[in-house]
Amino acid sequence: MDKWKTLKTEYLHKSRFGNIRKDSCELPNGIVIDEYYVNEYSDWVNGVVITNENQIVLVEQYRHAGGDFFLEVPAGKREGKETHEEGLIREVKEETGYSSLQKPIFLGEYYVNPATQNNKIKTFLILEAFKSQEQDLDDTENIKVRVLDFDHFGNQLLGNEVKSQLFTVTAYLMAKNYMMDSFFQSSERLK
Repeated sequence: MDKWKTLKTEYLHKSRFGNIRKDSCELPNGIVIDEYYVNEYSDWVNGVVITNENQIVLVEQYRHAGGDFFLEVPAGKREGKETHEEGLIREVKEETGYSSLQKPIFLGEYYVNPATQNNKIKTFLILEAFKSQEQDLDDTENIKVRVLDFDHFGNQLLGNEVKSQLFTVTAYLMAKNYMMDSFFQSSERLK
């Protein structure tokens, strides 16, 4: 297979939140798509935050495009020259007030929607989290912290009992898989 050729690019909108680009593209078979729209967004990080009591720390907030309140893992963009881990730690502290003395565990990096968006999300797991401070929200943020049993939240997600978004579902499943693998490896070492 061959990649598409970009014949022309025009920016329709640019802002600090992202850009909208219109490309004219030629497909390998010669067909030209004159109006292919791409949303350019910054990459971001998210984290599954687990306490010693096996509870997951979540944020609940209104999402205007979805028209409702959604339960999500903490997430956000890096600021300045922050590493991904530093950005995640800061976002978790600001949104939830939780911290950990453990280094975040990298679970994976994936494109959000490569058909129309150019950004990626890096997902981490934070273990042994504890409440260390009050939330430190931006003026535009109104976030309620929810702390739920990790396994019960998974059942709620898979049973469509809570409103969430795909990034939270994916992050949860990645974290659960990591934790199960770690448990089985520990069990094998004890034999």
